[in-house]
Amino acid sequence: QHYLMMSTKLEEAGDNMMFCASCGIAGVDDIKLKKCTACNLVRYCSVKCQTEHMPKHKKDCKKRSAELRDEILFKQPDSSDLGDCPICCLPFPLDAKHVTMMGCCGQMICNGCDIENQRRELRESLKSTCLFCRQLAPKNNEEIKINLKRRIEKNDPAGLRQMGTHCHKEGDCSSAFEYFSKAAALGDAGSHYILSFMYRDGRGVEMDKKKEIYHLEEAAIGGNAFARNNLGCIEKDNRRHERAMKHFIIAAKQGGDEALETLKGAYKKGLISKDDFAAALRGHQAAVDATKSQQRDSAEAFIQKWT
Repeated sequence: QHYLMMSTKLEEAGDNMMFCASCGIAGVDDIKLKKCTACNLVRYCSVKCQTEHMPKHKKDCKKRSAELRDEILFKQPDSSDLGDCPICCLPFPLDAKHVTMMGCCGQMICNGCDIENQRRELRESLKSTCLFCRQLAPKNNEEIKINLKRRIEKNDPAGLRQMGTHCHKEGDCSSAFEYFSKAAALGDAGSHYILSFMYRDGRGVEMDKKKEIYHLEEAAIGGNAFARNNLGCIEKDNRRHERAMKHFIIAAKQGGDEALETLKGAYKKGLISKDDFAAALRGHQAAVDATKSQQRDSAEAFIQKWT
């Protein structure tokens, strides 16, 4: 019955695409029909027809728009927003303390590759150079600031986010908001995540719950596991457990420890099936294992010893 209903709706949608939903004129010859960009369910021959038909279409449009958004939102990302180390090609761990940002080009490199390169330079008495761009390492903070300025002028999202973080630490929340907004507009998931907190707490901008959720969703879609976990917490607080569990499962499969712990409690309460919980466990372990290597373990031991 559900299949028949879905088929009927799809057939109706197909028919609607051939005619203007308002006046009924067919989309042939020189008559071009334009889709409703929000739902893609109907077409219109003019802005006037779309405006006149909106009161009738609004409810279905809103429902379908939400369905399309959820299809994007609840898709498991191929990787985290951090991506892979460009040197060893292994995924970055979610914990930022295991990653180094190069002061010359702003490229992120895992600590394993960075420490191993420093050891090689010491053994062979080489000058300190970037593993990625091969430029000499900046001599001081002034050179780092000059390099950062160049990256910002070229609209580098990571550079914009880095400057936003600097402004925020200095207490200039308004400037920080501008930098994060520019980076987010360029698709930087990390900046979307930070903006969600700024809208939540009213730092540098007026508090706005809807915009907080929007930026969390954009960050999660971009692969940010922490934003995904926060969305799960919000849905859980709103007692929308099915949506909450979907978020936690995705975050856990990205290697999120907090999400996995939440799922353990949810499984005990019967909020998640045995199969889904087992899949989340396997996904979490696979994501964590993918970030490990002997070189990274050696670097971590070295850092712990000397810090």
